[in-house]
Amino acid sequence: MDSPLLNSAVQDFITDSLQANFTKIALMKNPFPDIRWNDILNQIASKNKAKDKLPTWFSHKYIIYPSKISIEQTSSERAAKYKASLIDGVTLIDLTGGFGIDDYYFAQKFNKVVHCEINEELSKIVRHNYQILNQRNIECYQGDSMDILKKLNLKWSWIYIDPSRRSDVKGKVFMLKDCLPNVPAHLEDYFQYTDKILIKTAPILDITAGLSELRFVKKIHCIAIDNEVKELLWEIEKDYSGKTGLNAVSLTKDKTEIFSVNYGETDVKANYSLPKKYLYEPNAAMMKTGAFEAIGVTYDIEKLHQHSHLYTSETEIEFPGRKFVIKETFPFEKATVKKHLEGKKINITVRNFPLSVDDIRKKWKIIDGGNEYCFFTTDVNNEKIVLLCEKI
Repeated sequence: MDSPLLNSAVQDFITDSLQANFTKIALMKNPFPDIRWNDILNQIASKNKAKDKLPTWFSHKYIIYPSKISIEQTSSERAAKYKASLIDGVTLIDLTGGFGIDDYYFAQKFNKVVHCEINEELSKIVRHNYQILNQRNIECYQGDSMDILKKLNLKWSWIYIDPSRRSDVKGKVFMLKDCLPNVPAHLEDYFQYTDKILIKTAPILDITAGLSELRFVKKIHCIAIDNEVKELLWEIEKDYSGKTGLNAVSLTKDKTEIFSVNYGETDVKANYSLPKKYLYEPNAAMMKTGAFEAIGVTYDIEKLHQHSHLYTSETEIEFPGRKFVIKETFPFEKATVKKHLEGKKINITVRNFPLSVDDIRKKWKIIDGGNEYCFFTTDVNNEKIVLLCEKI
């Protein structure tokens, strides 16, 4: 790639500026007058964003970055590694290549990967970066992905798609038909070239809504990184007619935790109980699945209330979420709460409760933080209660 940003002096300047105050850097005189200052500043900002999210890219000199927003929107390496662990085969074509993080990891599992990107400049950047990373089994094609799919006219082991929401669609809730490409409309076209499709969607897509638009969904993965749901993955297999598996995947630096259930199994019913010795709060990926009854059954723990989504047991178990020892349980009464909590430093959580965390903090002058945890919730008898806990 022929870019003045690849000049060694410019690259050294970008690296040396990573720890500096960005505002001060932005106000200084451009030391490279032949290069647009905004282009250099974008490399500094984007590379800083990549430090934790894309450590492989960050560690290599002469990597070119797209805009900071593109870095924020791209898959993290942790998520990309998990995706690649799900599938393998001979060939994969990515119809929405973007910055190419996913394809780099797919390339470890496939003989050949094709990266399609409609943005010409981004396609050039990705091709250059793969060369720097010495990834030789990825081919980059620039243009409309459907045109590329038809032109290559090959049978692929997998098609991968990460549709983006159309710019004219407003609001937080959207359907797959509101994205580009419109996967539901093109599904039959895709099946001319593959029997297996992996789709990545934003976490705000409703699982039930997604299933209503798609066919042959074999498995759905809710991916959370450091307890924040980042994406949904949809495995589709042509003519599949079995149950749809649902995986809640929690990725942290130390471990990967997976909770598995079949979607829509209504015959599973959890047991209910008043608070016992231990309290369990499901992680964000588990919450996204909505399989609250199945959580209780799978781990043999009891729910506090149908809508509280907190669980309890007399003996401690391994659980993919937060665990607490319940030190004290008391009714939600003004005088009692005042006696136990007023003016203290405590972490507050509300579940199925009429007041917000801010309301509670203001009312009893509670300071955020500390080693104690307090849950305001509703029990199986529909009574408002407070649980004072210690995190395990």
